Amino acid sequence: MSILGLKKKQPKTFKVKVITMDAEVEFSCEVKWKGKDLFDLVCRTIGLRETWFFGLRYIVKDTYAWLKMEKRVLDQEVPKEFPITFHFLAKFFPEKVEEELVQEITQHLFFLQVKKKILDEEIFCSPEACVLLASYAVQAKYGDYDPNFHKPGFLSQDELLPKRVLMQYQMTADMWEEKITAWYAEHRGIARDEAEMEYLKIAQDLEMYGVSYFSITQNKRDTDLLLGVDAQGLHIYSPNNKLNPNKSFPWSGIRNISYSEKEFTIKPLDKKKEVFKFYSSQLRVNKLILQLCIGNHDLFMRRRKVDTIEVQQMKAQAKEEKARKKVERQILAREKQMREEAERAKEEMERRLFQLQDEARLANEALLRSEETADLLAEKAQIAEEEAKLLAHKAAEAEQERQRLEVTALKTKEEKRLMEQKMREAEQLAVKLVEQSERRLKEADHLKQDLNEAKDAERRAKQKLLEITKSTYPLMAAYSSPPPPPDGTGLHLEAGSCRMDFKDTDMKRLSMEIERERLEYMEKSKHLQDQLKELKSEIESLKLEEQKELDKMVTEVGYSYKNDITSVVHIFCSVILKWVCVAWQRWGWCTLS
Repeated sequence: MSILGLKKKQPKTFKVKVITMDAEVEFSCEVKWKGKDLFDLVCRTIGLRETWFFGLRYIVKDTYAWLKMEKRVLDQEVPKEFPITFHFLAKFFPEKVEEELVQEITQHLFFLQVKKKILDEEIFCSPEACVLLASYAVQAKYGDYDPNFHKPGFLSQDELLPKRVLMQYQMTADMWEEKITAWYAEHRGIARDEAEMEYLKIAQDLEMYGVSYFSITQNKRDTDLLLGVDAQGLHIYSPNNKLNPNKSFPWSGIRNISYSEKEFTIKPLDKKKEVFKFYSSQLRVNKLILQLCIGNHDLFMRRRKVDTIEVQQMKAQAKEEKARKKVERQILAREKQMREEAERAKEEMERRLFQLQDEARLANEALLRSEETADLLAEKAQIAEEEAKLLAHKAAEAEQERQRLEVTALKTKEEKRLMEQKMREAEQLAVKLVEQSERRLKEADHLKQDLNEAKDAERRAKQKLLEITKSTYPLMAAYSSPPPPPDGTGLHLEAGSCRMDFKDTDMKRLSMEIERERLEYMEKSKHLQDQLKELKSEIESLKLEEQKELDKMVTEVGYSYKNDITSVVHIFCSVILKWVCVAWQRWGWCTLS
């Protein structure tokens, strides 16, 4: 009892981590559990009922293996590290995904796994098909395309195309996104499960879809080949070509598959055909090939039989679920459409409300403007009426002015004629004045000449008087000396006295003549000055009369005509004044002299 009690108890459970395509789940498993117990727990946890497609895969010695259902988990070659990691993946693939995949969870898991294989380039896909598949993947993830929500660059964080395709063409990420978005916009109205099913329907037609490849040799001389196992049968490929098989063995044409250690034998159903043998170097790989062959063959045979009650129930439930979801989607689509229509109607009503408010505001502004315009028009009408009266008055005045101007025009013609006559008379008068000025100039020259002659005569008279005065000095000396003897002296004195008297008489006469000439000269100068003053006054009076007549004519016939007449008169007056000034200078010089 004590010895048994001291023994360390073995743990009854162990930890397991299961990685699905979209989640990670940890379980606590009992030591005695078989692979089927763990597998069923995982299926129940994720809600999967189509369990025959899936399995739990683990890594062992750089290769993978599938957990066997009939053996205990810990008795298999699973990793001894806890928690033990398993990958929940599709082990077998259906021939027609649309008919065989019933549950939505099954479709989703297949979609995620196939998508990963295409992106990891484990399944070859052309660039065009990759873009189309990417558009369905975007539809499954984001729903219907909305240009207001899905702005350029919204796919920048998503991995949608294989690197091989991205490197094959000289295109930027924006250009690839534009291509994918163009297809994505065409999928409007497709639900998530429908988009994933469309993805799988395209992917199942790819040559490498659902094929598990293994390296084999055809004989002991080690001719390298590839063995492909899928839902259709077995295929033999060249090592560098996984797309087109060299030889195929469909499940319907295989009678038996067996292997002994490293040798596999494929016996055709037709006994006449040759048995095909190939070799695999690893025992673990041989067991895996055998498992895949048995499982795919079983599913192949199962598809040719009537569905079990469970499958029929699942299909019926799936059909009802699809119908229900379809109705829900239709209701949702209708409600969405109604909501969109309501939102559009609301937006339209709001827009119409804003428009009506704007129209009301504009109408109020227009009303205010119209009222202001009416007031302004009333003022303008009053002003126009006053202007009309004023214009009528001005029109009457203009008519009177016109009549007056007509009369004035007639008078102007007559006055123009008179003015021309006066201009001719002024010209004649100017000519006469010029002639008179020349005559006066000549008279002034004669007077100047006479004055010069008088001055010469005066100078000669003075000279003569001087000479006479000198000649009287001896006589005066004689009168002052003693009287001479009586005889004969009386005669001499009488004679000298007579001579003296004669001299005085001549001097008086000469002085009188000089005085007379001076008086005559003064009278002539005064007479000339009087004539000049008279001439100047006549010219001034003539200018005043001409100016008065010109002003009167300008007032009646206009400013331009006045300028013409004034210019003419000024010309003639300037000529007259020029001659008068010359005469004045000459006469003034004479007077001053």
